[in-house]
Amino acid sequence: MPTDALLDRFLTGLAPLDPVAVWAHGSLAGGGDYQEGRSDLDLIAVLPRPATVRTAWRLGLLHASLRADPLAGLLHCTYLSPGTAADPERRHLTWAHRQLFRRTVTPVTRHELHSFGRVLHGEPPQHLLPPVPDPELAGFVVRDQRDFWRPAVRRAEPWRQDVWIDLGLLTFARATVTLREGRLITKRQALDELPALGAPGEVVEDVAERRYGSPGPGTEEWITRRAGLTRSYLGPAIDTLVGAYS
Repeated sequence: MPTDALLDRFLTGLAPLDPVAVWAHGSLAGGGDYQEGRSDLDLIAVLPRPATVRTAWRLGLLHASLRADPLAGLLHCTYLSPGTAADPERRHLTWAHRQLFRRTVTPVTRHELHSFGRVLHGEPPQHLLPPVPDPELAGFVVRDQRDFWRPAVRRAEPWRQDVWIDLGLLTFARATVTLREGRLITKRQALDELPALGAPGEVVEDVAERRYGSPGPGTEEWITRRAGLTRSYLGPAIDTLVGAYS
């Protein structure tokens, strides 16, 4: 499978840096939701020491060497070290969207790694990452809905894009189940939750067809209508969810 071939090339290229562990999370790790060519390849690599400028240079060369692979643009990896992995506020060197930058490893990602992380090399997550307390996970989910998604609903233009419709609705459904039941669900499971949460049925069908079918391009009229339906639903829905769990 092309995914496995890319992962093998990545692990081979990373080997000279002597990684302690490499893990997959997200749809690549489990739940049967991974779709080759559509889904991201979300990885965490633990290197023996914190990344230096020289380490960043070597990692940049590694990822550049993979760029001809058709799936390379979907491969994202954050680089931890044993001494820094436990700090939830630490910003770690990350390759994503074809560039290097720094970002944290969120409580959701950490919880995924403990629950169903896939070990590609070395130590399992439980040996290097502390578990995420339930209040920490819930607090992060509430803040993400309140501080990122709710303000985003007020901006009309992004919601003309498929990715905003998909992530806005699916992230809301996943957040609802996490806050209500204390567990994480896949995007496929989130899609199944949306009708019961009152999401507009024709938009849910649109998301399902685009993610799991073979849709044609949407008309301008539908793109405009879909954006309005989604924003009208998500704004009050997020307000209710945040109010219930703040």
